[in-house]
Amino acid sequence: MVNPVMPRMKVPKRYVIVLLTFICTNVCYIERVGFSIAYTVAADAINVNQANKGLILSMFYYGYVLSQIPGGWAAQRLGGRRVLLLSFLLWSLICGLIPLDPNRVVILVLSRLFVGVAQGFIFPAIHTVLAQWVPPQERSRSVSLTTSGMYLGAACGMLFFPSLVKHMGPQSVCLVEAVLGVAWSVIWLKFSSEPPRTDLPKVAVPKVASREKIKAQSTGVVAPRTVKIPWRRIIFSLPVWAIVVNNFTFHYALYVIMNWLPTYFELALKLSLQDMGSSKMLPYFNMFIFSNIGGVVADHLITKKILSVTKTRKLLNTIGFVVSAVALMALPSFGTPSGTVICSSVSLGFLALGRAGFAVNHMDVAPKFAGIVMGVSNTAGTLAGIVGVGLTGNILEAAKASNMDLTNSETWKTVFFVPSYLCIFSSVIFLIFSTGEKIFE
Repeated sequence: MVNPVMPRMKVPKRYVIVLLTFICTNVCYIERVGFSIAYTVAADAINVNQANKGLILSMFYYGYVLSQIPGGWAAQRLGGRRVLLLSFLLWSLICGLIPLDPNRVVILVLSRLFVGVAQGFIFPAIHTVLAQWVPPQERSRSVSLTTSGMYLGAACGMLFFPSLVKHMGPQSVCLVEAVLGVAWSVIWLKFSSEPPRTDLPKVAVPKVASREKIKAQSTGVVAPRTVKIPWRRIIFSLPVWAIVVNNFTFHYALYVIMNWLPTYFELALKLSLQDMGSSKMLPYFNMFIFSNIGGVVADHLITKKILSVTKTRKLLNTIGFVVSAVALMALPSFGTPSGTVICSSVSLGFLALGRAGFAVNHMDVAPKFAGIVMGVSNTAGTLAGIVGVGLTGNILEAAKASNMDLTNSETWKTVFFVPSYLCIFSSVIFLIFSTGEKIFE
């Protein structure tokens, strides 16, 4: 008797693509958190002042903002798969070759600038790839899983890099990041591919005269070289601006906490990251959990027709941003490590929940131009890094010049109140102007 051979289960290619983009964002944020940790230790060792630290930490975002819209254009024209590969290889090589020396300011400024430029292509390219591969009923959880890689990467960086810096020195962080970047590039090259029609969700296609139109309707994405990008309509669209404002606020809060919370722990709470154990990763791990919860909840509300796409986006965005604002306001009032960890965890967790509102909305309003709209939106998010990280350093230097004690948590109130007010303002803007309907054909 011949035993039947069990057929191998074929995993849909779009699941592989989503998993790879999840790992992609994970590695990107390992790099960002790793640099802030390594540079802070190296800079503090030679007594670099807070304003200069803010300048170096913000240089990444100057480069990042330059390449957001070009990144969307390049992904639209050249293909997101190719753009992702090239950008990853570029920033990985820079991390591996440039020394992390606070005394070599010019080299450090230029290296962070170019790393920012390279990584600026990544998220517009990811949105282009996901818009091609993921059907509408899976968008919320797919985008949420992909973006949650950022937070898991940040959590891993916070958990492992302080000990690595302590035992191997700050430069070791850069080398590890370079290896991770090159490794992902090899995996992406091997397992990713352009989206064939057979892997995409099937839709009824009417008879049309042009093969190009048939392809466009079956995939939901127009061939890059045949589409005219409606720049004017995008720039003057109020729903797009609702996304832009919330992207700015989200990243203002995230980048301030990511870049300055280590300094807050060391100055105001007298606690180094090396002494915090696993608790230092909780805010980012909470973002990972809540981001995926938001995606699953949003898809459930939409597919079960409990709420419309528009109401779903507005509900989750509002809950996320308002709760985050309250937690940020409460953070400096505790003045204890446990209170700070709890407040920052709640704040970042609910911000991540809000991504099931504004962040997925790119694909709702403009599925054919998701990379372009993401480039415009993420330009604002990157400006938030420039403004927020640099402004925070100047706020602290101004407080120090006014003889205010940076070791007192009350002195830090302005640092955390600014993003909390922005969260409330942005949630109102999204409630008024956003939509879940497709507005760009």
